[in-house]
Amino acid sequence: MDLISATFFTLTALLVSFCLHFLLHIIKYTVGSGSGGGVASLPPGKTGWPVIGESLEFLSTGWKGHPEKFVFDRMAKYSSQVFRTHLLGEKAAVFCGANGNKFLFSNENKLVQSWWPVSVNKVFPSSTQTSSKEEAIRMRKMLPNFLKPEALRRYIGTMDRIAQRHFTDQWENKKEIIVFDLAKSYTFWLACRVFLSVEDPKHVARFADPFNALASGLIGIPVDLPWTPFNRAIKASKYIRKELVLIIRRRKIELAEGEALPSQDILSHMLVTGDEDGKFMDEMEIADKILGLLVGGHDTASSTCTLIVKYLAELPEIYVGVYNEQMEIANGKTPGELLNWDDIQKMKYSWNVACEVLRLSPPLQGAFREALADFVYNGFSIPKGWKIYWSASSTHRNPEIFPEPEKLDPSRFEGTGPAPYTFVPFGGGPRMCPGKEYARLEILVFMHHLVKRFRCEKIIPDEKIVVNPMPIPAKGLPVRLYPHKA
Repeated sequence: MDLISATFFTLTALLVSFCLHFLLHIIKYTVGSGSGGGVASLPPGKTGWPVIGESLEFLSTGWKGHPEKFVFDRMAKYSSQVFRTHLLGEKAAVFCGANGNKFLFSNENKLVQSWWPVSVNKVFPSSTQTSSKEEAIRMRKMLPNFLKPEALRRYIGTMDRIAQRHFTDQWENKKEIIVFDLAKSYTFWLACRVFLSVEDPKHVARFADPFNALASGLIGIPVDLPWTPFNRAIKASKYIRKELVLIIRRRKIELAEGEALPSQDILSHMLVTGDEDGKFMDEMEIADKILGLLVGGHDTASSTCTLIVKYLAELPEIYVGVYNEQMEIANGKTPGELLNWDDIQKMKYSWNVACEVLRLSPPLQGAFREALADFVYNGFSIPKGWKIYWSASSTHRNPEIFPEPEKLDPSRFEGTGPAPYTFVPFGGGPRMCPGKEYARLEILVFMHHLVKRFRCEKIIPDEKIVVNPMPIPAKGLPVRLYPHKA
């Protein structure tokens, strides 16, 4: 009986404690929400459950195939400009629409700075050693030499050659394939070659499964238990970093012996380039940076390449437009001649199609910022330290900006294209994805070889698109291949 009484007392105490915590949580966010006193109130909204906030609903709408639902439901209920919530363990305000995008992108490193959830910091531990602002500045000084259009021109032939090998080895002589698996193989092989000069398919394949585990657990609830995606992501990142350190050490020797060039890829550049004080990154720092580049350089593009196949299979008139454009380029090449910069510039319709896919299913659904100081936006107070989330879907699927937003219409990108700050698959401002041009090239080279070889038919007509964390078909998009007659 004593044991039962003690247990009952303990449970009662826990329940009371939880209720008090919940009430204090509500009071804390309710104070200041009125309009009196001339002091700006917090944005309208709710913060959900203590600790977890609205994280589960935020993530689950993506898992269910409707990532925009979380944002649009609250835009309709609270405000079309900004609302408050609680995401991934943090108090947050969600900025919506073109005005929200413009404000955040224009005030980067002034009122806001980049912020990543705890899960990202644990997967990339060196990111906790310096501020995100310092990391962003450091990386953006290092990357432009390799990722600006004029520098990437020299890689087009390499991309073309790898795409040829990829389609020959993994697509041809197959009746059915899983598109997402093969798209990941293509983009990862390409990233390993361009960033690390690693091209051997067997060497590249050793990274494949760990990278898939890392990507699946990178953005989410950071519960580090053996059966969780987050735990698997941490283990995968440790394995990949060990492999990268071996590559880094071998490259150091090659550079010292003149067997590698300082300018041959991003890895060499990181090894020979110091900061303003002459300090060089250590091996683990470089491994973390390369790991981040490999994730960003292949995971997002593999999602887009997969969804391009989906829409080309569903929309014959769009496929014909892309096919005609790419075959005109192919027919103008001599046998064995690789694609070049001029060929890429001719792929205007193909890129318009790709942009529409990026609008409908942006690989980056949005991103977080952190308020550097108290400020007022749209009449509402945003406290220092709050996290701010911008959502691509708040403009991409807004019918006032893009009429019939569910329809794939490449003509939206003709002429001057969409209004500023409405099409943001790569972000914007100082934090715009530095790999935008790299992604354009790898996607267009993929489209060139796809339509030149095949017409595809979906095996699951109504296959759902889920977001985890990138948008992908739930079953990986199985398709039947119909090769073109020679």
